[in-house]
Amino acid sequence: MMQAFSTWLATTELGHYLLECEQAFFDRAVADIFGFHAVQMGLPEVDFLAANRIPWQCRAAESGQTAQIICHPAQLPFESRSLDLLVMPHLLDFTTEPHQVLREVERVLVPEGRLLMTGFNPVSLWGVRRLIQGRADTPWRGNFFPLIRIRDWLKLLDLEPVAGCFMAYAPPVSQRDWLDRFGFLERAGDKWWPLAAGVYGIEAIKRQRGMRLITPKWKTAKSPQGLVVAGGNERHPTHKQAATPSRCTETANMTMPGRQDGAELTETHDN
Repeated sequence: MMQAFSTWLATTELGHYLLECEQAFFDRAVADIFGFHAVQMGLPEVDFLAANRIPWQCRAAESGQTAQIICHPAQLPFESRSLDLLVMPHLLDFTTEPHQVLREVERVLVPEGRLLMTGFNPVSLWGVRRLIQGRADTPWRGNFFPLIRIRDWLKLLDLEPVAGCFMAYAPPVSQRDWLDRFGFLERAGDKWWPLAAGVYGIEAIKRQRGMRLITPKWKTAKSPQGLVVAGGNERHPTHKQAATPSRCTETANMTMPGRQDGAELTETHDN
């Protein structure tokens, strides 16, 4: 199904319009993401990583001559915690294993790694056309998962949605002239009816469960008990110590019970 969707994007006016909207979204989103490894999974004919500066990039897909890696999205051929950025244009819309795909995403992303994805919004004019026309043709045969469901799935895997974008507010008509006439909807849609957009984009960060900041334990210095005179070893008590009589002095002045004051204790030895 993904290959048929790629052909639809390249050969129809509505596909060109949608591609322009999504290219702008991905260009903005990937521009400030850094790391070492980035992968685009799906639609390898279009470079959605063009605006990103991560040194190692590749485009993977289930098929296609432009794909650098051929693989199944539910079984990604990457090591665990190896990718800093993963881009998935409409991948969940055209897969039969959306939950397994997201589990693979969580596995291959490094902690604090980024996921960027797009999907069709069923609560839109695009969703209405899908209900009326049926699901026989592309892209209407896609899954069209609601945004709230996608967010719930991501949160269950510790993939925290941190940003999003709505796009493609124009009705899904086939003529380019009509698409141009509805161009004002792109400018007003974000303000007046964002949830009616045909496509949503999501940026999520993989959070590491149980991570916490460990701070050093500082030891407090003990206050000195007395002052040392320069040039000598004699230690003079501080003001507080001088004002408090020592326990030894108090004990020395005490008299034993049953004896007169001043009486001395003597030891007797038997010869």
